[in-house]
Order: sequence, then structure tokens, then C-alpha cells
Amino acid sequence: MFSQRIKQVMQAEQLLTAAPSTTVLDACSSMARDRLSAVVVVQDGLVTGIFTERDAVQRVIAEGRDPRGTLLADVMTPRPVTVHPDKSFGHALALMHERGIRHVPVAVDGKPVGIVSARDALDPELEEFVCEASRREAML
Repeated sequence: MFSQRIKQVMQAEQLLTAAPSTTVLDACSSMARDRLSAVVVVQDGLVTGIFTERDAVQRVIAEGRDPRGTLLADVMTPRPVTVHPDKSFGHALALMHERGIRHVPVAVDGKPVGIVSARDALDPELEEFVCEASRREAML
């Protein structure tokens, strides 16, 4: 899995984007609705930031900010590291480990095309575990 290209692993269908002028409340509502943990902030079609659940906790709630009036531009991580879809998934995981982050936008020429997360590394093993648990339960 780690040698697979990011384009084979990324969650293009689960890419949530928002403008820097979006309120935290609206971004978090969209994240909850889509069951996602990150929003790629886009301006003029280019990745300008990322806002995650961790940002909501640490930069909004913990600081007592009002999510109705706080804009993503004020609490996002600006100029996030991005990866090209042709890089290996292992490369993306190494970046996440080095920088202490859990999500990396996938971009081509600065334009978002998907997102990868540390959780993506767990999904195949988790799926295998669920299948094995179901098989064992059926045997009882």
C-alpha cells in the first residue's frame, strides 16, 4: 500500500473545500454532514489553507472564539504542504509524520484534486479485521 500512488489512495470524492471567508460554524457543519475531518481552503481555485477538527478544538473552542463569527482565514493552517497525486502514499505518510499532521491536500499546479489522511493507511487493515470478525461470528 505504501508504494501505491496517491491517486490510487486519495479521497477525491470526499474532498471538501471552502473559501477563506467561510465561517467556522459553516465549515464544521459541512464536515459533520459529510462525515469528514478536514476542509481544504481554496481561493481563486488554489489551495491556500487547511482546517481540521484539531483546528476547531485548539484554535476555536480552546481559545473561546465564536464559531459563528470566526472565519477560516483566521484559524486555518495557511500554505499547507501538498502532494502530487503521482507521489507514493508512503511519501505522504512520511510528510505527515515529519510535520505532525494528519491530512495532506493533493494538488496539481496548486489546484486541489483530493486529500489523503493518516487514517487512509488504516483502512485496508481495518477492513480485513472487520471481514475476519464477521467470518468468526458466522462460525459460532
